[in-house]
Amino acid sequence: MVDKRPVLAASHIVQLAVISLLSLALIVIQSASMRAGSAPASFGPMFATRHTAYALVAVLAMVIASRLDTRQFQRLRGRQNPIWIMLGLSLVLVVLAMVPGLGKSVHGASRWLYLGPSSWQMSFQPSELVKWLMVIAIACWCSRRQTTMGKFRSGLLPPAALIAVACGLIIPQDLGTGVLIGLVATVMLWAGGASWLHLGALTIPGIMAVALAIASSPYRVDRLIAFVNPWRDASGIGYHPIQSMVAIAGGGLTGRGLGNGIQKFGYLPEDTTDFLFAVVCEELGLPGAALVAGLLLVLVWTCLHILRNCPDFFARLLILGVLLTVGFQALINIAVVTVVVPTKGIALPLLSAGGTGWILTAFSLGLVASFDVSRRYTPLATTPRCAHDYG
Repeated sequence: MVDKRPVLAASHIVQLAVISLLSLALIVIQSASMRAGSAPASFGPMFATRHTAYALVAVLAMVIASRLDTRQFQRLRGRQNPIWIMLGLSLVLVVLAMVPGLGKSVHGASRWLYLGPSSWQMSFQPSELVKWLMVIAIACWCSRRQTTMGKFRSGLLPPAALIAVACGLIIPQDLGTGVLIGLVATVMLWAGGASWLHLGALTIPGIMAVALAIASSPYRVDRLIAFVNPWRDASGIGYHPIQSMVAIAGGGLTGRGLGNGIQKFGYLPEDTTDFLFAVVCEELGLPGAALVAGLLLVLVWTCLHILRNCPDFFARLLILGVLLTVGFQALINIAVVTVVVPTKGIALPLLSAGGTGWILTAFSLGLVASFDVSRRYTPLATTPRCAHDYG
């Protein structure tokens, strides 16, 4: 029998896109890390940095995930399902990150938890664990309760309460990640069969809570003011968006050239993390920005292709969650950097420096690759394309 499977499966395209983004990240982060000094600027030992180690671990995590059988999460019930234990522990870690001495505070936000003594300077973000575990948890819940998700008390209320607790813990320290978790979870619950009327009723207090979190935080209010008119206080609250616009405008169509950017020399804050895309635009110009956007679009489009061809309801929900998380996060970051929306600290997936984000994002995309039916994934059974198809 002739094997009619494509030579380059969709799962391979996902993995190649991830590796391409991580490779580009290593180059641009090394360039953005350059500092003015007596020695000539150089890329130095690019392959002997902690970012290279993170990238290698991320690729390894993706390969391992692409070979896992995640249907075990769907088969196991209640306390036997490890996903609920892992999610509970991750929420505990979010709380521990706020404890002085255990958590690492940056710019007044306690989002990181030290790994070992603080002198090692090794930390990770527990909220990243919550973000990705929540996707798997909601996919598990909805796939096991396809016929009852339309009911408020037995279908929607338990996951909605869990989401409220998670977002309530994360939003005070990390508004962007908390809102992202809530947004992705809401779409997944609707796709899983929840009534849009029930979701709408719960969304209203959620929006009010976010508005309260912004209004009660002076620096978040300042960011809104700076977005409306950054030139009102160009050296204060408007400094960050102005420097981002200067970096993008300075790159023009062709860019200044790799390593030749100016804004990274003490002008543009968070140049290796949240505002790395501004460095890409300044040094690589429109082709560099198009390359980043193109790779992200290829990643999203390929995940969508895998979703549309997978008949397993659990798999489709999980893929949808990963796709929405990566897509929304990339869209928000690029919108912030280009000053289309107010400044918010949220990373560009697989590009902004950060070990936890790289590893967990690559792992989650590896799970998506494992569901590629053109490769080797065998669904449990054919189920409706959407829970709403039950009528």
